[in-house]
Amino acid sequence: MRTVLTSGLITLALFVGLGWYLAPLEPGVVALQFAFTPSAFAEVLSHWSTEDLIRYRQHLPVDFLLLVAYGLFGYLFVTRSGVWGASSPSVRRLATWCLPLAALCDAAENALHGWLTVLPRLADPWVYAASAGFSSLKWALIAAFGLLLIRARLRQHKP
Repeated sequence: MRTVLTSGLITLALFVGLGWYLAPLEPGVVALQFAFTPSAFAEVLSHWSTEDLIRYRQHLPVDFLLLVAYGLFGYLFVTRSGVWGASSPSVRRLATWCLPLAALCDAAENALHGWLTVLPRLADPWVYAASAGFSSLKWALIAAFGLLLIRARLRQHKP
């Protein structure tokens, strides 16, 4: 369990640190994550100064560390903790892979955002949709993990 706790604390520290670092951006990074079109993406960036854009781009390498941390935490938490003992094997398997798959989507989103924030790619609107699609899938997988965790905890406390 020490590995689970350590990975969780690293994840929390990176999440809080990045949240603090990105807090000055208005609109926030979540708005950029759900920008499905070049115009929506440009709209978010139009509110950011050059320094804001640099701040956003500088966070990406640390965000890659965060996604590795939360992907590892999710995998370890499900496979090594007793929380999931009353869950069926299929639920445990699904929960095991929710956060690692979310991390892969996050990595794809980060790579595309890194590329899209260098200069506009207006001739490639599908790239913006792909980026936002990866973000949407990431958030859906994170939410699914949370719901599965709630389900597991409720089953754990059933008489």
